[in-house]
Amino acid sequence: MKLFLYLSRGFMINDPSSDSIIDALSIDCLIFGFKKSELDILLVQHGEGISKGKWALPGGWIKYNESTDDSATRILNDLTGVSNIYLEQLKAFGNANRYPTKRVITIAYYALVKPENYTLHPGFTAADARWFKISEVPELPYDHAQILNEGLQYLKHKVRHEPIGFNLLPKKFTLLQLQELYEAILDKKLDKPNFRRKLMRMNLLEPCKEKQTDVSHRAASLYRFDKKTYNNLKENGFMFEL
Repeated sequence: MKLFLYLSRGFMINDPSSDSIIDALSIDCLIFGFKKSELDILLVQHGEGISKGKWALPGGWIKYNESTDDSATRILNDLTGVSNIYLEQLKAFGNANRYPTKRVITIAYYALVKPENYTLHPGFTAADARWFKISEVPELPYDHAQILNEGLQYLKHKVRHEPIGFNLLPKKFTLLQLQELYEAILDKKLDKPNFRRKLMRMNLLEPCKEKQTDVSHRAASLYRFDKKTYNNLKENGFMFEL
């Protein structure tokens, strides 16, 4: 198979049908999880290369014969074993000196998942894969700290303009669990009566007419998301002043 095409002026480009990589264009994945009232981020430990031994966002090179979406899905699965999740594009990062040895532009993708639903299997160039609390993230290489920070800022904006939590909470949850999710994303404590009053005004929650079981404290009422209202708010948006 021909891997290169030569142009009349002597320039050389990779064959777009080839399986070779575009070594100036990469993907980095922000996979956020929520457990034990805290927001987590999935990191991989580089097993080779100039950042060997360091923890970083799961990332790698895009191939000529795949879309950026397909590339993000492939890279995440190859490095962590995580698959079958919806990855949404965040933005591109293209500072001229973001990568130390050459010019590289990266496209960041993000997802919100429940960590307990996934078993991590580090592979390819990753020596390990692990969930870290946002408050305990180690020093990251390149501009990954900036990418993580911008991802967090985007989540803070997003949580105020559309409902978040459908895939992070149990099917049935308490109002406290929902408030803890919002507090984890916004990184601040919320006034409980005010939060619940504003939430109830949106008619977003449907009482399950059940209470918690097997708890040592007073059992709280359980709720579920009203799917019709949830999808409508997600599509049309709202302003949730917290």
